[in-house]
Amino acid sequence: MCYKQIPASQMKKYITIILVPVTFVLLALHPIFKSPAVEFLNSLNKEQRDKAQFPFDHTSKTFWHYFPASMTPRAGIQLMDLNTNQKELFSKLLQSFLSEAGYAKTQKIISLEHVLLEATGDSVMRHPEKYHIAFYGNPETDSLWAWSFEGHHVSLNFTVLNGTVSVAPRFFGANPATILSGSRKGERTLNTEEDLGLDLIISLSETQRKIAIFQERSPYDIATGNTPKAEPLKPVGIMFGNLSDDQQMIFLKLINEYLSSVPKDQANKKLAEIQNEDLNSIRFGWAGPTSLGKGHYYRIQGQSFLIEFDNTQNNANHIHSVWRDFKGDFGRDLISEHYKNAEHHKN
Repeated sequence: MCYKQIPASQMKKYITIILVPVTFVLLALHPIFKSPAVEFLNSLNKEQRDKAQFPFDHTSKTFWHYFPASMTPRAGIQLMDLNTNQKELFSKLLQSFLSEAGYAKTQKIISLEHVLLEATGDSVMRHPEKYHIAFYGNPETDSLWAWSFEGHHVSLNFTVLNGTVSVAPRFFGANPATILSGSRKGERTLNTEEDLGLDLIISLSETQRKIAIFQERSPYDIATGNTPKAEPLKPVGIMFGNLSDDQQMIFLKLINEYLSSVPKDQANKKLAEIQNEDLNSIRFGWAGPTSLGKGHYYRIQGQSFLIEFDNTQNNANHIHSVWRDFKGDFGRDLISEHYKNAEHHKN
């Protein structure tokens, strides 16, 4: 078969004819590929964006708390300052950074503000839209950036490096943990974290409990509070390697419950890291009575992470729970990687 050679000038013409419509198609599709973070930020007017966005190293980035916004001012823009479209875009953003279970848990905790408002009548303290959104850096142009969402009993801190996401500290609380009256009477929040902890301590033998229970009385709050950097606490409790197969299964279910709030790929990666450290040395420590309705506390501590849970306040009907990462809180591990590998920092 004989092929006719096409002159160079004619070939350029053919290429131009092909590329021009393709370019227009790509340009038309470009907005579709914008990340939820970019879409949300671009929906804000200048005044709103000035409230919401800060330099990456701004001092407010590592300040976090779980008190109501009226008690503890935060950086960022509040949900109540957004219009309907912006709220929808923010919802899309939050869903993209959490698992379905994590998003549902966040919304359920926020909905408890309605219960507290009904009980107290205090619309200043109790408000489901007094939650702050803050960005650090620019997700449209920066390889390293961060953002946070927090208010009463929710603090979610995300750091992103070239698509890799760290979510720590990660705090969830519930007040009331069990709704005692009204149309939602009997509804529980963070009940799986509580019930699995109780299942584990109850499953232990008398000898095992003597090792696991490090304090007869439950502390009033989590030991690490709202510290910007968590350090390992004194090792207490029983080690994973000293549990039976059934007890180990409950222990792993409990850890998985805390990981279930983040997307599955992130949860699996973190679980693999934990298993590769020294699974047998992870400790479960308990303080207080071992029954529902009486103040209790537990902690799970490994080489790289710490979980704390307490239900002591308000007659043991007020939960605080937190995941801390010793190297990864506020993405410190990602930031270290960025500064180590980025060419402009090397130079």
